[in-house]
Amino acid sequence: MSGIAQWLDALPVAGFVFQFLGYILANVEYMSQTTVAVAVPISLAALCGVLCERSGVVNIGIEGIMLTAAFVGWIVGVAASGLLGAGTPTPFFGVTLPLLIALAAAILVGMAVALLHAWLAISMRVDQIISGTIINIGAAGITGYLYTLIASQSPTGAGNFARYQVPVQVADLPLVGWLINAVLSQGPIGLSTIVIVIFLQVMLFRSRWGLRTRAAGEHPRAAETVGIDVIRLRYRNVVMSGALAALGGAWLSMEQTNGFTPGMTAGRGFIGLAAMIVGRWSPLGAFGAALLFASATGLATSLAISPPTGDLGQLMGHVPGEFWEALPYIITIVILAGVIGRSIAPAADGQPYERESAS
Repeated sequence: MSGIAQWLDALPVAGFVFQFLGYILANVEYMSQTTVAVAVPISLAALCGVLCERSGVVNIGIEGIMLTAAFVGWIVGVAASGLLGAGTPTPFFGVTLPLLIALAAAILVGMAVALLHAWLAISMRVDQIISGTIINIGAAGITGYLYTLIASQSPTGAGNFARYQVPVQVADLPLVGWLINAVLSQGPIGLSTIVIVIFLQVMLFRSRWGLRTRAAGEHPRAAETVGIDVIRLRYRNVVMSGALAALGGAWLSMEQTNGFTPGMTAGRGFIGLAAMIVGRWSPLGAFGAALLFASATGLATSLAISPPTGDLGQLMGHVPGEFWEALPYIITIVILAGVIGRSIAPAADGQPYERESAS
């Protein structure tokens, strides 16, 4: 068997392909853990987009909502720790009172920013792309400026949520143990993302609320004629979607790390929008696309930490490190370019709705 493998590896071009596949198989456990973790904020951003656009509102301000929530979660955690003390982490994901207060603040500010977008897009009927762009630029500028002021005082933060430790007996199961470990070795926000995906998939396509939401995004005037308050429905869904994006931002500053850095969202909100499109505006599809995009990060991280050996390693050594850093974004563009034209958005997506007068 080893002789066949050596023969395959020696083939001029296909040999590199076989070596690369062998490298992936050898490092699949580490790559899967990184992929699932990186997919969490992308998935939450995608779910935010699904909820908005299924209602008929385009929201490209997801990046700004995530960044604002990440900053507020961090700074409120710093303030709460200073007032209440750091607290003793509980066995339940290392939760403390300052962490809970910080998470609640992050979610509330995310909903507040989403409410601003809803007011501009629905009531004021401002161009929804412009509204989202304003939110993104404002969030980047304000959080960056405030961080510069606060960072000089060297705040430490309120800590971060701990990950669930999968029992060794489960993680060592043959064939599936590595997969279970990758999925469950997450903090509370990461684990709740999986629950939210399933819940939204069921609710969006198997409930009255989901039917009304899809009707508002496809034909709002027809929905209004059967008694659906389209404006109220859009407001409610956009604000709810802000909570999802805020969870993604909180994951960055309260679960992945214990701090905030300007621009730490690094385009995840936009990648989430791409995942939404690739996933055809469905929660499960968006989650699958987020995993696909995140796998590029998992591969890039694995190549940086444990590069391959042999001829493949020599070939990879000539590739600049910046290429692997850009790989997730390159793959996102390539996949999205292949999907454009095949995925059809809700018919009334991005179209302001004005209720007809009674007279």
